[in-house]
Amino acid sequence: MEPRLVGPGPYRATRLWNEIIELFRAGMPLRKHRCRFKSYERCFKASEAVDCLHELLGSNQNFGPEVTRDQTVKLLKKFLKNHVIEDIKGRWGKEDFEDDGHLYRFPPSSPLKSYPKKPSCGKEVIKFPDWNEPKAGASQEHIPVKSITMNSEMWYKRHSIAIGEVPACKLVFRRELTQTNIEEIWKSMTLSRLQKVLGLDSLDEVLDTKLVNSKHIVQNVYNVNKQGIVTLEDKSKELPHWILSAMKCLVNWPSCSDLKQPTYSGFERDVFKTIVDYFSQMKEPLLTFHFFDIFVSVLGLLQKPSKAVEALQISCLLLPPENRKRLQLLVRMMARISLNQDLPPLSESVRTRTLMVQAFSRCILCSKDEMDLDELLAAKLVSFLMDNYQEILSVPSALKSSIEDHVVHLQRVQIQYAGADSDATLPPPSFCHQISTDEFDYQRATGSQEPLAALLEEIVMNKEISVKDKKKKLKQFQKSYPEVYRVRFPTPETEAMLFPEKTKQKPPILMWALKKPFQPFHRTRSFRM
Repeated sequence: MEPRLVGPGPYRATRLWNEIIELFRAGMPLRKHRCRFKSYERCFKASEAVDCLHELLGSNQNFGPEVTRDQTVKLLKKFLKNHVIEDIKGRWGKEDFEDDGHLYRFPPSSPLKSYPKKPSCGKEVIKFPDWNEPKAGASQEHIPVKSITMNSEMWYKRHSIAIGEVPACKLVFRRELTQTNIEEIWKSMTLSRLQKVLGLDSLDEVLDTKLVNSKHIVQNVYNVNKQGIVTLEDKSKELPHWILSAMKCLVNWPSCSDLKQPTYSGFERDVFKTIVDYFSQMKEPLLTFHFFDIFVSVLGLLQKPSKAVEALQISCLLLPPENRKRLQLLVRMMARISLNQDLPPLSESVRTRTLMVQAFSRCILCSKDEMDLDELLAAKLVSFLMDNYQEILSVPSALKSSIEDHVVHLQRVQIQYAGADSDATLPPPSFCHQISTDEFDYQRATGSQEPLAALLEEIVMNKEISVKDKKKKLKQFQKSYPEVYRVRFPTPETEAMLFPEKTKQKPPILMWALKKPFQPFHRTRSFRM
């Protein structure tokens, strides 16, 4: 059985669990073994299981070569607890598996996990907030309208209206966007982009969008220092000074400027243990329990690094600002310590990078309910974070520019032509509000009379077009904008003054034609024989 790449989507952890079990059952050699003068068919030693599963996980693109033997033993403990394997006497349910010579076998029943049943939902996209819905008791009689100043030249340049063609149009005035409106736009467009990057029909099964705080997204984008680290408004949520000093000490080793006390042999290991103990006592991981499924889904994109980076960029924007800042500081410390050649080894048996992953993966990502693959999934994510932390923990510039441009667009006055969509420059959702016919007539009369009147005057004063064309254009203008036309020509007499009647002279009768003598009709010779 060939290993498959398990992509992003709902129940990815369960799919990975089932995938590993199937591969392990198919690839584990089963032989006859003797134990205490008795032979057992189709079984294997614990150490053989560790060898096989460790090689399987290391060659599987869903996990990779960074999986350690110790992590493999922990996974086999969970296999024994969940009856994926059992000892040769049929016992299971405890995590007492060890890397030794004890004999185990596969049970006859299938140990695969079933997927939770949820009502199927069709393809849907993130719904944008309808902040135009009036609140209870709120009146929509008067909508504030910004006055505009536009001369005829600007009118021609901006809207390309030829003098001879004046299509019917109306100005759609937008209300002032509140901070709440802007925050909801950020949330909606951020989630919409995340859904697109993950390639999912819906985020419903990997993320509860109601738990996404729009204020957190905006704060994570704009409240940052020169290094891109989040600045917190509530200083009580900052990391303690002594933890920051300890982190800086290991990063800048052997120059520990923040620590004035003398060091001793093994001092750096004690400092590291202090940092590990602090982050390990947190009640919730930095990526939070709510976002566990979305980050596990992102792991399915690691074969496409650019997409995985973008997905993690967006996902990390959803975090509470204090969590995002701690994640930035912690992952940056982990990456720099791993590259610090002057720092003595922090462990006798494990490389520094592997130690970083093992020590901090659980405080970065884990589920509220204990999952069987928590540790492996967290280690995979943390390793990718360490390799790409500068990009992942920075604000995605493309997303930021796109949302800022959209907000500016929504705040502009829009012109809608007859028969055209309300917004042809940007895809929906557009920030517009349906108004009554009377209110539209009032806005059209008060807000657009000046440029329309200037346009009408230019048509009237234009001497380069013929009288026939001018009458045609005025007739079109009168049909489209009768109020503006009536102001310029209040009576038929004022309109008639524009085209004074000319006295027509009858042409003289051509008398010479009458003086010509009458020529009688002469019969020609017939061709008939």
